Amino acid sequence: MRVHIPVQRRWGDQDALGHINNVSLLKLLEEARLRAFWRTGDDGDSPVAVFTDDMVSSGSAIATLVARQEIEYLLPVPYGRDPLDVQVWIGRLGGSSVEICYEVWSPDGTVLYARATTVVVLVDMDSGRPMRLPADIRAVWSSYVEDPIAYRRR
Repeated sequence: MRVHIPVQRRWGDQDALGHINNVSLLKLLEEARLRAFWRTGDDGDSPVAVFTDDMVSSGSAIATLVARQEIEYLLPVPYGRDPLDVQVWIGRLGGSSVEICYEVWSPDGTVLYARATTVVVLVDMDSGRPMRLPADIRAVWSSYVEDPIAYRRR
């Protein structure tokens, strides 16, 4: 299963060529990741949202750190008012890490602009060392595991 996260393009995301800049695309993926995995307390929370704001901002005992990112740009992303459909799923659940996969689609779902992967590691803030994914998180995420992205150009 995939989670569909609508992500709005911003005017300032464009570069001189009139499409979304490659660095801005990383920011849009970050936005999708945060909205997918962090709870807001609203009824519209993503079904894979397991983290809370206090984990991020209040000196929690655990943190998530990005260990790796990869993007395959397939087509330039044009600016537009309608949000992109960023599809998110889990490509691999490791002991202390999760491979988050994304596909960036046009608002109508007809054009695939990019594929991407982010590896996130759960870290114990006291020791600074990776920690095992808790069983409750693993249980929530296991339904969203699909094949990881098979990049075309390596």
